[in-house]
Parts: sequence; structure tokens; C-alpha cells
Amino acid sequence: MSKEFIPVRIAVLTVSDTRELADDRSGQVLVDRIAAAGHVLADRKIVRDERAEIADQLRAWCADDAIDVVISTGGTGLTGRDVTVEAHRDVYEKEIDAFGTVFTIVSMQKIGTSAVQSRATGGVAQGTYLFALPGSPGACKDAWDEILVKQLDYRHKPCNFVEIMPRLDEHLRRK
Repeated sequence: MSKEFIPVRIAVLTVSDTRELADDRSGQVLVDRIAAAGHVLADRKIVRDERAEIADQLRAWCADDAIDVVISTGGTGLTGRDVTVEAHRDVYEKEIDAFGTVFTIVSMQKIGTSAVQSRATGGVAQGTYLFALPGSPGACKDAWDEILVKQLDYRHKPCNFVEIMPRLDEHLRRK
């Protein structure tokens, strides 16, 4: 018996001091792929490279029952303004350590040892998945096409993020 597809509600956050929706290529790559996969774009915003602003937006979306997943793009590099990873970690209850590792493996196939400069990360907070991707359209394509499209598909075997989604916040419901 095969499983039915379950659309996931995904918010996209672009972290940039200079981008607007009209020129947000990386955010648009994610929006287009989310729609093509049959998922729902729950929200989309751009925030500045400010740790507190990023964390506040992540927390707001984690508190929103209409959002299952948040994908951010930008601010994962090594420069002084790159604070997205730190903001994500301020919010995480649990980090998905292997997400960054798998992203690095995927990136190595495309950009070789330059992949070492990425700090892509994933985690969970308040029953919501959070993923921080680099700000390049290529990196967003790679992360979506090679990892997220599969893990956010309930039919993916042997396991996927969607099937455990109902249990992500079970610790918050315990008495």
C-alpha cells in the first residue's frame, strides 16, 4: 500500500541587508520548488543580517500553527555579518546535526572543497523544522533537490521528516 502525499506548510526567510522580493533569487528558487513539489508557501519575508531580528522571526513562525517548516537563505558564511546560524541555534531545541553534513557532501559534488565554507544547519523548535541555507541560488537548489524535497515527502522511504512531525513537540504536551 502506498502512502498519500501530504503537503507541508513552509515559510521562506531571506536574510539580507540589500535584497528585496524583486531581486531575491535564492528565496524565489525555494518558493518555486516548494510549489512544484505540491507544498504550501505559508509565508515569505526578508530580514536584515541581525541576529535578534532573525531569531525573532524564526520564533514567531515556530509559534504559528499554520507553519510546519521554515527555510532561511543567506547569512551562513564566515564573515562578520553572517549571523543566521547563530540566530537559528538561539531558537533550536534540537539540532539536526546530519543536515549540515549531508549538505556538505552534496555541495562537495558541485563546488569541491569550497563546500567547507558553508555552515548550513537544521534543527527543530516548538514542533517546527528550521533549515538555514547559504544565500546562493545554486546552494538553495542543491539543498532542496538533493535533501529537502525527499525528506519533506511523506512517501519517501525508509523514513522522512513528515512522518515524525506529529511527535516533534510531544515533550511540550507531557504532564
